[in-house]
Amino acid sequence: MDIKLLLQIAGVLLGLLYLWLEYRADIRLWIVGLVMPLIHGALYYKSGLYADCSMQAYYVLAGLYGWLVWRRRGRKTDAGLTGPEDAEGAKRAAALRIGHTPLRTVPALAGVYAAAHIGLYLLLTRFTDSTVPFWDAGTTALSVVAMWMLSRKLVEQWLVWLVVDLVTAGLYLYKDLPYTAGLYALYSALAVAGYLRWRRQARA
Repeated sequence: MDIKLLLQIAGVLLGLLYLWLEYRADIRLWIVGLVMPLIHGALYYKSGLYADCSMQAYYVLAGLYGWLVWRRRGRKTDAGLTGPEDAEGAKRAAALRIGHTPLRTVPALAGVYAAAHIGLYLLLTRFTDSTVPFWDAGTTALSVVAMWMLSRKLVEQWLVWLVVDLVTAGLYLYKDLPYTAGLYALYSALAVAGYLRWRRQARA
């Protein structure tokens, strides 16, 4: 069997598991997120998607960061909530809950996206043979922002992923990666479901 096909199948299976855990806001998503980049990194390199390939190293680091943040906050919440009078414990619990993106952070996130997109685009056009530098750089830059938002359990991270997933599905079809493109098409649909679920939980 072709190595690219094997990598696609393995990536699809891990991707589905990851998305289900993310939908459930289950901390184990970060563990899957440490393995999945290794599979996708090899696939993207073979397909000439260099920005997406390099992005996998960021995913590993972001996975470690997200796991530590969720784990630390969970422990603080369990230790801090000793009674209704414990205001500090209440603050810790609030930090763990799903919430909306503060408006004051939007300009900073937009700036990070723009800087990453431009920087990656210049690197791809000058130092690689990428045939899709604009789109490759754009989805990678948005993913950087979305991963940080996920680590903070922000509802709107699903909307950023929705844009990434839709563009990526088309990009991977163009690069003759049909199974991975299908996975991202499914991601698009589940991103809508995840957004609605997290929004309900944030209201609660």
